[in-house]
Amino acid sequence: MAENFDLFEIDQDFHKEELSLRNKVRAFLNDKIRDKIADWFEQGLFPREIPRLFGEQGLLGSTISGYGCLGTNYTGYGLIMQEIERLDSGLRSFASVQGALVMYPIFTYGNEEIKEAYLPKLASGEWVGCFGLTEAEHGSNPGNMTCQLEDKGDHLILNGKKKWLTNGSIADLAVIWAKNEAGKVCGVVVQTNSPGVEFKTIENKFSLRASISSEAVFQKVKIPKSHLLNVEGLKGPFSCLNIARYGIAWGSIGAAEDCLEVALNYSQNRKQFHDQPLCSHQLVQAKLVEMYTEINKAKLLNQRLGRLFDAGKAQAAQISMAKMNNVSKALGIARMARDILGANGITYEHSVSRHLLNLESVNTYEGTEDIHRLILGQHLTGVSAF
Repeated sequence: MAENFDLFEIDQDFHKEELSLRNKVRAFLNDKIRDKIADWFEQGLFPREIPRLFGEQGLLGSTISGYGCLGTNYTGYGLIMQEIERLDSGLRSFASVQGALVMYPIFTYGNEEIKEAYLPKLASGEWVGCFGLTEAEHGSNPGNMTCQLEDKGDHLILNGKKKWLTNGSIADLAVIWAKNEAGKVCGVVVQTNSPGVEFKTIENKFSLRASISSEAVFQKVKIPKSHLLNVEGLKGPFSCLNIARYGIAWGSIGAAEDCLEVALNYSQNRKQFHDQPLCSHQLVQAKLVEMYTEINKAKLLNQRLGRLFDAGKAQAAQISMAKMNNVSKALGIARMARDILGANGITYEHSVSRHLLNLESVNTYEGTEDIHRLILGQHLTGVSAF
């Protein structure tokens, strides 16, 4: 990458350990995955060796201390997500779900029994986890979910359906959110080989093709009471989503940076009009500079948010702003990069259209861009527009 990409010397404000982690992850991904990811995307394939490869590098549940986890800070976690999504959003989605949406709630709300039973297996990649909140009829409004959890005295019974579970069809473990008999949202940890659990892979996707998306059906699934998470209400799943959204804010800029690098290199080597490189033309330079500027701004935002996370001061509105802004800007950057590459930009030879298609989904999940605008609008005005 060009040395002048870091215009504001952001790297100088990272700790030595954080930069070392970023560089290690980048080298690992470039060595093991970069040459393969376009084929995986084209085939709609998530290789089963990925969880163990990521686990060996400490990329799963990396902020958790103990249980075989890396124990890095949140800035380090952000850099990990940035590097994974530099290759592909689908791979980052796998890591986000495993760490932020499965391991985090078990670590934060689970008892010691299930922590010891599941976290080491998830950290190593021996087991894969999934997270079920969204339902077919209840996406941006999870409070209206119909999935039900009944107390049967010495155990619980889960009934209902969930949709868009990343990792679902290959998962060994699921964190599922359902309403109890009092109408309160609760989380339960479900082993997917339990009787009554069924997953169906969602096929024929344009986006996130190197990631598994699934539907899930739960019919009279018996769950030990020890697998009930110690939290009630939407604050439970939303606390997990805040960690995932934070990772997305970093990850999306990794994708954007890859798009800029591809577009810059292409424009320096592709010659048009009097045998001059594309980058010598004003309109191309204007696009490159807009991409460059938005990436630097977003990286400054990420670094500041990371430090707030590390200090225990991060707020939901701050996370919403970073997720909303960074994914939207990354999507625009992918579109501009595709434009600079012309017709060549739609081929698998270059990564930009893959990022473009992936980011369309990233802009929708974990809270759509408009939902985050409403969250920020309520924070700013004190009036809810939901």
